[in-house]
Amino acid sequence: MADKSLRLGICAGEMSGDILGAAVLRALSAQGYDLQVDGIGGEQMMAAGLNTLHPIDRLAVMGLIEPLKRLPELLRIRRELVAQQQAKAPHCFVGVDSPDFNLGVEQRLRAMGIPTAHLVSPSVWAWRKGRIRRIQQSVDKMLCLLPFEIKIYEEAGIDAVCVGHPLVDELQSMPASDDLRHEFGLPLDQTCLAVLPGSREAEVRHLMPTFLETMRLLQQRHRALHFVIPAADASRRAEIEALLGDNSEGVTVISGRGRDAMQASNAVLIASGTATLEAMLLRKPMVIAYRMAAVSWMVLSRMVTSSHVGLPNILAGREIVPELLQQAATPERLAEAVGHVLAVDSDQQIQWFGELADQIGGNFAARSAEALLELTGA
Repeated sequence: MADKSLRLGICAGEMSGDILGAAVLRALSAQGYDLQVDGIGGEQMMAAGLNTLHPIDRLAVMGLIEPLKRLPELLRIRRELVAQQQAKAPHCFVGVDSPDFNLGVEQRLRAMGIPTAHLVSPSVWAWRKGRIRRIQQSVDKMLCLLPFEIKIYEEAGIDAVCVGHPLVDELQSMPASDDLRHEFGLPLDQTCLAVLPGSREAEVRHLMPTFLETMRLLQQRHRALHFVIPAADASRRAEIEALLGDNSEGVTVISGRGRDAMQASNAVLIASGTATLEAMLLRKPMVIAYRMAAVSWMVLSRMVTSSHVGLPNILAGREIVPELLQQAATPERLAEAVGHVLAVDSDQQIQWFGELADQIGGNFAARSAEALLELTGA
């Protein structure tokens, strides 16, 4: 391909995938490639040159029931996408996340001789490890965001490469902590603890009362302590403020901007999830907690195969951040863990976080583009 032309197929099923896919397309264009891109994506990928077969929102289905209701349409879209790619004969096809849809497309295209890549590893390290067999049949190259995922694919005979995580690049442009404190009206002379109970209604319902009692205990033990709670949306804010009631002294609730709330704080009390990776990359010492309905916990705890749930601990392969889950997530134990982090453990966590961030690395888009060019032989 000395003429620097490149035919790509690509499919993202959600807006988060559209952002990632667009970044990779821009990186390829920046290297001087004349792109012809066909598939399915959103506005960002379209702006980067994609000719989309269907609007991305036709693939963005969640839960157990909604995909079943939409199954005939989803199967039709998949057939049309496979037929389009067969006709276009791209140098490679890239499925961006959405594995339940994309792996089926990749498997069919690979059987036709079209090289396939998948960007963002499914969480086979946490549950549904049997998916690795389907990935073996579907994917020529797996583009992983986290370094520990590589070993899983290598053991299965799948070519895999870590391309870094886009958050590493995004978080380097964060405002200074003092600037954010000024903006939010947070005290500059007190220790600030960001409290993130999660973005879903069930998470707030199960975890926020425990977090509020934890905050009360911490206020008794640490007088110069202020709390900032980012509410994911208006509904979550209403729930949090209703739970706070008249006990809002020393507490600031803000709308959204969880990342900024963490940046403005000295430490974080946080629900397990992707935000723990953000806190780690921001070098914010943390305590991780999670609670859910008893029946859900009974089912999920039998499905999960990893020994840790927090991404910093999974990355480290050991518990470097306290994890208190379900019955262990009591206000007393959480307050003790947060107090220890504030008094003793913050510097050690920050050092570990820096080492883990270096292992992940940044420059996600350029590294992803390089991996795809290697697959195509360009």
